[in-house]
Amino acid sequence: MSTRPDTDDYARLLTQDIPMVDLRAPIEFMKGAFPTATNLPLMTDDERAKVGTCYKREGPQAAIRLGHQLVRGTTREERLNAWLAFARQHPEGYIYCFRGGLRSRTVQQWMREAGVDYPLVKGGYKALRRFCIDDFEARVPRTPLWVVAGPTGSGKTRVIQGARHAIDLEGLARHKGSSFGRTFEPQPPQITFENALAIDLMKLGDALPHPVLVEDESRLIGRCALPLNLRDKMAASPVIRVEEPFESRVELILEEYVREPLHWLQAHHADTRLIWDTLSERLLDSLDRIRKRLGGERHQRLRAIMQAALAAHREHDDLDGHREWIRGLLRDYYDPMYAWQMENKPREVVFQGSRAAIAEWLSHRN
Repeated sequence: MSTRPDTDDYARLLTQDIPMVDLRAPIEFMKGAFPTATNLPLMTDDERAKVGTCYKREGPQAAIRLGHQLVRGTTREERLNAWLAFARQHPEGYIYCFRGGLRSRTVQQWMREAGVDYPLVKGGYKALRRFCIDDFEARVPRTPLWVVAGPTGSGKTRVIQGARHAIDLEGLARHKGSSFGRTFEPQPPQITFENALAIDLMKLGDALPHPVLVEDESRLIGRCALPLNLRDKMAASPVIRVEEPFESRVELILEEYVREPLHWLQAHHADTRLIWDTLSERLLDSLDRIRKRLGGERHQRLRAIMQAALAAHREHDDLDGHREWIRGLLRDYYDPMYAWQMENKPREVVFQGSRAAIAEWLSHRN
């Protein structure tokens, strides 16, 4: 493998999706990471904790000695083989630790001794994270936005996903944004979400034919919080309003809340009872989360309809009951809430129409 220099070209690493090995311990990686990073740690969480305690009590040299004692023999060989395999699979990649210091330089030396000269990211994770924060802070004020708004079920996310110059906030957060918006994939940690968001905005650059599209969101998308500067920018930005017929919205919600989760469960589990129990629990729990806002009587009525719908779906593949509770949820909860928001938070509307009309309108601006 030809020698490549260590790098501090963070923009290229992040915008060109360069594969990277994150050498930090798993607990560090889980707190925040980058989309193209693979965690192949030098030390386990327990080993890192022992070295950290040694560092505090006896100083850096004792901690280094302990680290070499903990990662040696078969353990060292297994981890080295994993790093070498990554390098063979991704010859354009890099390695990094937290600050680009001892851990990454140690691994780099071990790989070099094994015949593979593999570069590291100067400054490590900390420098990459700092670059993301600074770039995002500078880029948001100068990036014009159009906010895609519309009532629940109008397909705002589909507009985003079909646009060339857009950021899918819900996709990054792995959450559809409402009480029913949880997916079966875990949401990313807040820092991981922020990193991915900053990178997506960075990739779009500055020379765009029209503003960047983002979906109208509240402060939280599930557990992931929108950065304050982006929220403020969205609140002051013009709106593209999606308008779809009521029954079309019912069918889209049926697809996203019922059919898609069921298909996911069927693809990942063989136990039919587990599949239906999980789907039922997820839907009923989502309804229960908005019990106070619905009011007790309305909540109980919709809950009974939902339970009957789940039984009919499972036993007879009959989806009409689902359509009934979805219609009630739209009429009694989501649509009044949307109407209130539109009345109390008026914003400039640059275009309104169906998803197809919006796609056509945007196509003339690309």
